[in-house]
Amino acid sequence: MKNNCVNKLLKAFNFDIKLQKNNNFDDKIYQALGCSKKWIGNILPFEILGISLKESVDLISTLCEANVFYDFFPNIILTPNYGDNWGRLANYIEINNRSIANMNQNRTCCGIVNSIKLLPAIPPSAKSFANCIILSQIFPNIFGDGYNKAPDVENSLYGIKLNCGYSENIIDFSIEKNISQYDQLKAFNDLAHFRGIKTGFRTVISADQIKIFINNQEQNFNWENNEHLQIYIDEHVKLVKLGFEAIFVDSAKHIGGYDMTNYTGVGALPSYNTAQYIFHEIRSRSGCLSVAIVGEKTNDDFVRYENLGMSAGTDFIFGDDIEQVRFLSEKMKYNRQYAPGVTVENDNYEGGITYEQRLNRIQSALNGYNLASDKLPSFMQMNDLFALRYDTNTHHIMMSNPTYSSDDSSLSHIKNLFTKEDGRDYNHKVCELFAQALCR
Repeated sequence: MKNNCVNKLLKAFNFDIKLQKNNNFDDKIYQALGCSKKWIGNILPFEILGISLKESVDLISTLCEANVFYDFFPNIILTPNYGDNWGRLANYIEINNRSIANMNQNRTCCGIVNSIKLLPAIPPSAKSFANCIILSQIFPNIFGDGYNKAPDVENSLYGIKLNCGYSENIIDFSIEKNISQYDQLKAFNDLAHFRGIKTGFRTVISADQIKIFINNQEQNFNWENNEHLQIYIDEHVKLVKLGFEAIFVDSAKHIGGYDMTNYTGVGALPSYNTAQYIFHEIRSRSGCLSVAIVGEKTNDDFVRYENLGMSAGTDFIFGDDIEQVRFLSEKMKYNRQYAPGVTVENDNYEGGITYEQRLNRIQSALNGYNLASDKLPSFMQMNDLFALRYDTNTHHIMMSNPTYSSDDSSLSHIKNLFTKEDGRDYNHKVCELFAQALCR
């Protein structure tokens, strides 16, 4: 039996690599109407994040869309194939993998393992378009990486370090002698792809929000420094080679100094030509021409973003009116390279959307078209699938890393991070919407 990355991860936690059917969630299985796509719903996140890694891998195998159960995890897993321009149609769901990581005392780790545990509760891709998880954190953050802090203390994910490995919040470095940080990330991607889900990660382009390490010395990032530029590209290429296929680019609207009066990032941005070069080189050097580049807050200058090499842009339209979404879908249906997206919630959300409004937006995002082949991309947050507790919000957990544990345990944090029974009912209603859309 080949020692693939999933088997390496299981062995690193002293689990048997022989898989067993996990029927503990049989009463929680949702299936798309008209096909065999399955996932777990009507849950509170702790119910699935609280199981062991082995139970989670068993459950992922049990939910196999082909209705085949594998005794051992397959050695070769291919990404769901929706063509080179798949990103033009996809539903992007950002998961804050730092906030669902293990929090013990003041330390945070193992976010990638807990992201694996969440995979069975993410609806798989539809027949005509992909569902893609965007992970909020892969690179170390600049201040306080590996630590959780009080809710009012900043610990932003919008500042990253490059060329010094991956985040202590995400990787389990205690098992690195048995499985590398790279293989931990690849195990997540293999399991996501097995689930029929594509994957990506968030990145930043504001120079003062980036630190770069050269010869183990920290430097302030500079887009005019070619060595910095090449390292930036290669760090993103490494992740694409590990199986990530989408890159969410924070502040992409402002590339080349565009609309700077509304720019809220910190530091210089790459020029238009430099950004074109970056996106081209990521695709070229990785050998993955289908990488989806997703730009934050793009506007109606569609040609500008298409010529940058982007696949989709966020925050152009909210899904409150499905007829407006359908009208835009018809307007954009002849452009197969790029489309503006329907936003349910973005990473700057600080509260105010009701469950009903959120469900209506999801309905519009999943159904706002005449033909599924003309669907607009959509953008959701973890909060859109699993409702967060009332005194926090998506932006808050991007800007800080609080533990909500009442007894210093990780499970207590997960229980308290999300809402209670109303969140379960909300998750059920979200799953019903996906069940009606995935077989198109």
